[in-house]
Amino acid sequence: MSKKAPKKLANKKYEAELYKLQVELCRLQEWVVEKGARVIVLFEGRDAAGKGGTIKRILERTSPRVFRINALPSPNERQKSQLYMQRYIERFPAAGEVILFDRSWYNRANVEPVMGFCTRKEYKQFLENVPNFENYLIKDGIILIKYWFEVSKEEQTRRFKNRINDPRKHWKLSPMDLESHRRWYEYSRTKDRMFEATDSKWAPWNVVNGDNKKKARLNCISHLLSQIPYEKLAFDKPKLPPRQDSDGYKAPDYKYKWVPDKY
Repeated sequence: MSKKAPKKLANKKYEAELYKLQVELCRLQEWVVEKGARVIVLFEGRDAAGKGGTIKRILERTSPRVFRINALPSPNERQKSQLYMQRYIERFPAAGEVILFDRSWYNRANVEPVMGFCTRKEYKQFLENVPNFENYLIKDGIILIKYWFEVSKEEQTRRFKNRINDPRKHWKLSPMDLESHRRWYEYSRTKDRMFEATDSKWAPWNVVNGDNKKKARLNCISHLLSQIPYEKLAFDKPKLPPRQDSDGYKAPDYKYKWVPDKY
C-alpha cells in the first residue's frame, strides 16, 4: 500500500496560526526580559529540512535585541587552535536574551566527521563530553532546547532541484549541500550515533518532521513555547500624545531626490 501524501495546510489557516504563535513569542520575549532569563535554542538537521524558514518566522516579529541568531562560518586558523566550544560560548546569552544557533557545536557530531574536518579522536571526545557540558549549562540556569529537523530523501532532492532552478535560491545551495545529498547514508549513521550519545534526559533532542514546511514551522514554534514556563505580563496601554504646535514651521522648498514610483 502506498503512503498517502501529507495533507497540505491552507495559506489562510497557516497565516492565522502563525499570527497567534508570533503573538506568544512576543509575550515570551517580554517575560525573558522581565525575568532576566537566558535561553539557547539549537537548530540542527538535514540540509533543506526547513531550519532556516522556521528561524525566520521566529525572528520576524521579535526584537533583535532579545532574539539573536548565530550562524557561524567555518573557523579561522586562530579558532582552530582554541578549545572547540570556545567560539560558541562567547555567543551565549546574557540575562534577557534568547540565542538561536542555526547549526551549533553539533557540527562536530555530523558535518565534521563525514567531511573529514576533525579527527576520529576529536569526534569521539566530543560525543563523550557534550552531555556533561550541556548538563553544566542547565545547572547554571540556562534553558537549553535542541531541535533536529528531519526530511525524506525524496523531499530533500525536490528542494535541492528547486534551488538549482530558481535564481533567488542559488545562494542557498552550497557545495556542502550537494555533498550532503550524495552522502545521505553517511549522515544518517552519524545522526544515529549522535542521538545515542547526546539524547540526554536533561537536554533531549526534539525531532521536527520537515516534509511540510508550513506544518514544521508551526509545530516547532508551538513546541518551543511549551518548553519555557513564561507568563503573560500586564501591558499598560500608553496614550498617544498629540503632536506639538508647529510654531510657524514651514517645510523648505527643497528638491528631494525621490525614488521613482515604478509600482
